[in-house]
Amino acid sequence: MCEALQGVAFAHEAGAAHGDLQLHHLVISETGNVRVMALAAAGHATATPEEAARVQDRGIALDANRLRAQREQAERDVLSCGLLLQNLLTGQPALEEPDTGLVMARLPPLGREIVRLPWTTPHPITEALRAIANRTTANQARQRYLSARTLLQALDGWRTAEAQDTGGPLALLLDRMRTVGHLPAMPGVSGRVARLTAMEGQRTDEMAEQILQDMALSFELLRQVNSAQVQGTQVAGNGPVLTIRRAIALVGLNGIRHAAAQLRIWPGPLTPTGAAAMQKTIDRVRLAGHAAQALCPAGYDPEVIFLVAVLQNLGRLLVQYHFSDEAEQIWQLMRPSPPPANSEPGTPDQPGMTEAGASYAVLGVDIEALGAAVARHWGLGEDVQHMIHRLPRDKQARTADSDADTLRIAASAANDAVDVVTSLSPTRVAHGLSVVAQRYARALDISARGLQEALQAARVALRTGRSVATVLKAESDDAAAASAATVTDKH
Repeated sequence: MCEALQGVAFAHEAGAAHGDLQLHHLVISETGNVRVMALAAAGHATATPEEAARVQDRGIALDANRLRAQREQAERDVLSCGLLLQNLLTGQPALEEPDTGLVMARLPPLGREIVRLPWTTPHPITEALRAIANRTTANQARQRYLSARTLLQALDGWRTAEAQDTGGPLALLLDRMRTVGHLPAMPGVSGRVARLTAMEGQRTDEMAEQILQDMALSFELLRQVNSAQVQGTQVAGNGPVLTIRRAIALVGLNGIRHAAAQLRIWPGPLTPTGAAAMQKTIDRVRLAGHAAQALCPAGYDPEVIFLVAVLQNLGRLLVQYHFSDEAEQIWQLMRPSPPPANSEPGTPDQPGMTEAGASYAVLGVDIEALGAAVARHWGLGEDVQHMIHRLPRDKQARTADSDADTLRIAASAANDAVDVVTSLSPTRVAHGLSVVAQRYARALDISARGLQEALQAARVALRTGRSVATVLKAESDDAAAASAATVTDKH
């Protein structure tokens, strides 16, 4: 199927479309290579060589109607490829109809039939491959693949991840991380590091607070101190490093300079649009970190809970930086869409895909799996990997059995709350937060109001740079002063 998609994508990019792709058009040669037949018969939907030459030489635009017809035929080819993929995986044509053209006429928006992979298949089908195959024939036309190249990329991503004996999804990121780093340093990082390292007598916690403002530098320090080389010099049994304070104590000022020198300056290879999306994602992740500090029970290190909440988003950050175009596809697939035009009044919006399903459908792997693979690569131990794995969103959070569980639960609650306020429409935010509060009520002893107050404190901390503890204390003092003033007025 990947070989067939390579041929179809090449034809589409050359201005040709098939228009009626069937299983018998995929011919396997004696050497085992796939060829897509009968493309020459589709010339009516494409530009002639003379027209293409005139466009290239003189900049003359092709007829808009012809371009629209070519795009529609190309999308039809991709849908045909999806139907053929499902045929190959199940051994049976969709809707028991071997003609892909007739099947497409029965799918939305033309028909009402639904085509999805059955749960019983001749061979086991992984969740990722199932998500890819089902997206090709999604009930909502906007969720389907629009180009052969994107479908090919998803299948290739899945194949690459499945073929790895060790590392799994990490193989998709290693090459890019070697060339452009894990994340770009924020603007002005060199000057900020120079000021930090020039102050020999500065307290470690004060330095850590400033370094935490730059997510790339924070990750680089954690990576360096948790690497196998550094761990070999540490006392056995100390475990992974999960605070910037301890990282600074281990590497010293020269280590901070070295870590900053390894980073690509903002925005790295990102376009202006990609840089804006990257900044938005970083702000969103830092907001979750501050919210986790407000939600976590007293007695836990604020820096640890902040980093746990941030590391639960490691996959999102990496995808946003290294695969910015694909990240936009994922977020689009996750958004709900309005009901069809012919639906009855009051029909609810059509739900978007889950993050895992959307990332499977676009990249062939789960976003969270990418983050977990990189965390292992950095040397973070099993306990840390357990904490940075978010709780399932469809289950109630049970009471924590350990400190690690408490940190994991608080970080998950913060991330779920931030997802609600950043992804839902304003009219649905209150209900969404109420659902989150109900899910974590027993584990964290919180209410919807408490969740909203934690988010408000997190917003202030993000905006002002103050710690959440300082913000909460100031709000408590203001409330006490207002209460005292009310009592005085009454008297």
